[in-house]
Parts: sequence; C-alpha cells; structure tokens
Amino acid sequence: MAEELYRPGLEGIIAGETSIATVEQDSLAYRGYRIEQLAEHSSFEESAYLLLHGELPTADELKSFKARLDEFRKLPAEVLATIKAIPRGAPGMDVLRTGVSMVGHFSPITGDSREALIDRATHVLAVVPSIIAARLRYLDGKEPVDPQPGLSHAAQTLYMSFAKEPGDLETRLLDLTLILYAEHEFNASTFAARVCTSTLSDLYSAIVAGIGTLKGPLHGGANEEAMKLIGRFKSAEEAKAWTEQAIENKTKIMGFGHRVYKNGDHRARILEPLMVDLAKQRGQQTLVDVYFAIKNTVFERKGIHMNVDYPCGPTYYLMGLPLDIYTPLFVASRVSGWSAHIIEQYLNNRIIRPRSRYVGPPLRDYVPIDKRG
Repeated sequence: MAEELYRPGLEGIIAGETSIATVEQDSLAYRGYRIEQLAEHSSFEESAYLLLHGELPTADELKSFKARLDEFRKLPAEVLATIKAIPRGAPGMDVLRTGVSMVGHFSPITGDSREALIDRATHVLAVVPSIIAARLRYLDGKEPVDPQPGLSHAAQTLYMSFAKEPGDLETRLLDLTLILYAEHEFNASTFAARVCTSTLSDLYSAIVAGIGTLKGPLHGGANEEAMKLIGRFKSAEEAKAWTEQAIENKTKIMGFGHRVYKNGDHRARILEPLMVDLAKQRGQQTLVDVYFAIKNTVFERKGIHMNVDYPCGPTYYLMGLPLDIYTPLFVASRVSGWSAHIIEQYLNNRIIRPRSRYVGPPLRDYVPIDKRG
C-alpha cells in the first residue's frame, strides 16, 4: 500500500495542474506574463482578457471585450430590489454573495461551450462592480447610478459608486490593485470554486463559493483589517509600541505573512511606493510613519514580510473608499481569476475528492441504550 501523504491545510501538496498562473518565491505570472510587466503596461481589462482567453487581446479584441462588459453591467430591477431590501448591517461580502447568486437567475447566456463559459464569466465580471456600487448608494440613501458606457472597469466602479467621473490618479490606482489581485493560483477561494465546479455545478454557484471563502478573515478582509490597525495610532512611536506588545502576546497582525511567499510579496512591492506618494500628496505623512513603524517592527522582530493587503488597505483609504467595500473590490478583481479556473476545471474535469486520515475510535460493537453508561 502506498504511503499516505498528509500535511495540515494541504500545505505544499500539489492538488492539480493549471496553465493560468504560477506563484513562485521570485515571481508571479499570469499565463507566463510577469506581474511587474502587467502592472506597468497593462490595464485590468487586458489582464482579465488574458486570464479568460489565454492570450493578450488585440486592439479589436479588447474593444469587443469592453463593449461586452458594458452590455452586461446594468442590473435587473429584481436584483436591485433585493439589494435594497437586505438589512443595512449586513456585511458587504454577504450582499455581494447574495447579489451574484441572484444575478445568475437572469443570465442571458446558454450552453456550456468554452465560448459560452467565457461569456458567462464576462457577465459576472461586469455585474460585480454594479452590485457593490448599488449597495453603497442605497446605504447612502441614494438611488443607483446607471453605468456609463466607455469607462474602464476601474473608472466605472468609482463612477457608479459616487455618481461622478473619477480622477486619473484614483482610476489608475484602482486599476492597478485590480490587476494585482486578479489571480493567485490555488488559493483557498480559487480551490473552493474549482471543487464546486468539479461536481459539474454552474459558474455562478462556483463564484458564490469563492465569495463565501474569501469572506473568511484568514483569506480576504486583511486589507480592511490592516487599515483599521493603521488608523488606530496617532504616531509611529505608539504604533511601534503596540506592535512589539502584539508580537510578545502572539497576536495575529493582519497584512503580514503568506503561505507561499517567504521572501516578500511581489505585488506589495509594486503597490507600496504608489501608496506612499498618494499619502504625501494628501498630506498624510503620519499615516506613512505609522505604516512603516508597524511594517518594520514586524520584520525586525519576526522576519515576516508584508503581503499585498497591507499597502492596499491604506491605498483604498486615501482614495476615500469606505472600509466595507475593500474586500468586495478584491472580488471585483479576483472573479476574473476564479472564472479562468472554473473554465479550466470544467473543460478538463475530474471530481475533486481527497481522502482524510481517520483519528477517531477503532471499530467497536453497538451497545444497546439500556447497557450504556
């Protein structure tokens, strides 16, 4: 009998093959393109097209892809009514989970060909920002804003949320974070989506599985928690003292560490200098000082690097975005990567069914109730 291979959390276990992304100590690449090059030269739409189709688009293909996104963005009245009816205190991720599930009932795409699956993925990609923005508007006592055709995915998200065209800087920063968050191999939410798909369930169900998994604080939500932490302190000295005490008490500090990256997160290194520049432009030097006090103390005391969530939290804060949409914005990006994995799993499927190692009692005989105890 072959020796059982077991590692808690499947750490280091190869659970499948993929041609979508590779995550290594020294690189992150989408379909073979390094994240540094995509972040510098690409747009989110280009990166999403690459993930879904396997190649970067031509000018005409990108134009058609953007037009298809515009076709899908407007939410059915029934979905808007449901979003409006959800209790105000419900977390944004709960609202998004419900909204995506309901949107699936109104999908205009039929069939299960590769082309149909990509079109269905494009539909989900288009409506996620619309759901986020509609909820934000309702919470503010306002009606949703219809999408404005021709805006980029990032600009459209901001426009529908705040009813005004965003500036170039805000659009570029959001676009960059969407590129950086788009795909990351077999992370927990992607794996959940693939497991769901492996049963031959539908794409909308698999996306909902991904959202539900990303909602967990050990996967998504770290950008929100990082900003909450940074916002607690009035000085670098105060932040450093708290961080040292937290390390002594073995308190988990969100935004640091990664299951794969032990030498630092490539995405964080790309985003951090832009966040710092934005903070200085907004007169937020204290935020920068607190940010580095926490970051440097964690590294000096524990040797643990930040991940992309740590600079992303203050980036969104400096853009004026409410905390409750930080993780939903993660979804607005990662839905492209989830969809690519869903399609790959569906077209090359074998149901995912691992074994467990039993650690309970040995086999034993049933005892009648009057002879127990």
